[in-house]
Amino acid sequence: MKDFFKYVFATVVGILVVGLLSFIMMMVSLLGMTMQSTTTVPSKSVMVMKLSGEMTERSQDNPFASLLSGSSNEGISLSDALKAIDAAKDNDDVKGIYIEAGSLGGAAPAMLEELRAKLVDFKKSGKFIMAYGDTYTQGTYYLSSVADSVVINPSGMLEWVGLGGTVLYYKDLMDKVGVKAEVFKVGTYKSAVEPYITNEMSDANREQITVYSSEIWKKMREDIAKSRKQLTAEKLNVYADSCIVLSDATEYLKAGMVDKLAYPDEVKQMLARYMEVDDPKDYHTISIADMAKASSEKAKDPSGNIVAVYYASGEIVEEEEPTSLLSGGERIVGQKVIKDLEKLANDDDVKAVVLRVNSPGGSAYASEQIWHQLMKIKEKKPLVVSMGGYAASGGYYISCPADWIVAEPTTITGSIGIFGMFFNGNELLEKKMGLKSYSVKTNEYGDFGAGIMGLMLRDMTPNERTHLQSYINRGYELFTKRVADGRKKEQDYIKTIGEGRVWTGVHAKGIGLVDQLGGLDVAIEEAKKRAKLEKCSVMNYPAEENLFSKLMDTATNSDSYADARARELFGEYFEILTTVKSVTSKSGVQASLPYIIDFNL
Repeated sequence: MKDFFKYVFATVVGILVVGLLSFIMMMVSLLGMTMQSTTTVPSKSVMVMKLSGEMTERSQDNPFASLLSGSSNEGISLSDALKAIDAAKDNDDVKGIYIEAGSLGGAAPAMLEELRAKLVDFKKSGKFIMAYGDTYTQGTYYLSSVADSVVINPSGMLEWVGLGGTVLYYKDLMDKVGVKAEVFKVGTYKSAVEPYITNEMSDANREQITVYSSEIWKKMREDIAKSRKQLTAEKLNVYADSCIVLSDATEYLKAGMVDKLAYPDEVKQMLARYMEVDDPKDYHTISIADMAKASSEKAKDPSGNIVAVYYASGEIVEEEEPTSLLSGGERIVGQKVIKDLEKLANDDDVKAVVLRVNSPGGSAYASEQIWHQLMKIKEKKPLVVSMGGYAASGGYYISCPADWIVAEPTTITGSIGIFGMFFNGNELLEKKMGLKSYSVKTNEYGDFGAGIMGLMLRDMTPNERTHLQSYINRGYELFTKRVADGRKKEQDYIKTIGEGRVWTGVHAKGIGLVDQLGGLDVAIEEAKKRAKLEKCSVMNYPAEENLFSKLMDTATNSDSYADARARELFGEYFEILTTVKSVTSKSGVQASLPYIIDFNL
């Protein structure tokens, strides 16, 4: 019997050792392949821009992504796309860009605007852009309209209906389950808490949504009309009102929204003619990722000067949270960002910092800590902010210390306001679940905030409500003071344009919250000018994880598979579920956008 167990044990150990060695060899092989591979651009190449999947600020490459999700829908990184278009413009082997349109999720209007502006700039090189789609969403049509030729499948659909979005209200649902929201806020327009305390949209909220949606819709129509001379902004509005989306594809052609109807095999021949070859096999294709990689492999500037572009994307939180089924996307983790910014402040090679903000806000405490560290950078070197899709509430809080703020006309910004929200689950736990709770305390506030599962077990007292509202008011005073100091305005003026109101970039410039309209390139040039740099390297921070780190993170994170499957299962409702989950986990004062903004792009 002893021999039996000995052999079994030896066999198990052997299997584990072989497995471990195999894993190590695989890692070494993959690392070797990654380190040795370089990207070359063949002659007669066309860069293929696939507008499908999720659009993110930076690349979210996961080596097991397609395996985990069962999907090959990779999505598109805005930073990679901008870099790739610049590289394609300057590379003589790239003759043009082929846009393969589809459905692009997660793309804020300002992200699309910045990408479209880069495509317009690409055309100045004299190279072609051709677009084709079986279906064009409003967002992908907005991008594709810059093309020399816009082609659609004869049975295709062009979704052109105008901007619209829906705000979900949870009050009735909460009443049914026995949960009540205790709300404390400053700002007439600070409607983050609205869905939890009422069943109707407030007049103030409806007003701000109407204003910024109309401004974005106008900008989209004007941009398209500039590129497609046969169209006007007024005509595009008429087409949206006529429900042209459900028309036959020939109507898109008659309206001047597309140039040709063609099937995929015919498109290949059209592309061959653009490439000036007889056979589609005679030209090469290169992806955005490979084109961006080829650009990144260029040598650093010998001056040693660096302009650091630091990406701050996602909800602002105080510390890293464990990944969960409904964890959502990127986060700005206060503790980590502060350490990163401290390194940039103390790096003598970094002559200026561009903070790229794409955030709806979050923890007011974490925003204040990041603000403090940015002020430390500002003491030593120029600090410029480039606003992406969103830089609102806490996102604006961390932007306001900058020497100069650049935003796209359609950037969602402002929302200068504060709120706190607590959930009372007494009715749910006691009346519906039969749970009883009793408190024993030495002082009046000894059981203040006590609860389970994020739910308080009793109503707040009048004194507690008074103290909490004072706490929120102090937070608003501090927020508006930070903005006033940063923008060199009177605090009373900031309060008049604050109130939690959401503005577009073009409107924010008019009221002094933004200095200049433009994209990341404009911000980088401003940083160079302020640092008095003629030569420099532009480097992105924080550094992307290497392949080994990504593999290990994926292999050890048991929730990666569940998260990927949940996104596929719930689709567009996934973000709603993550929002509901995140609300119950938020603590302290929040400086956050009011809701998920879905522009139907």
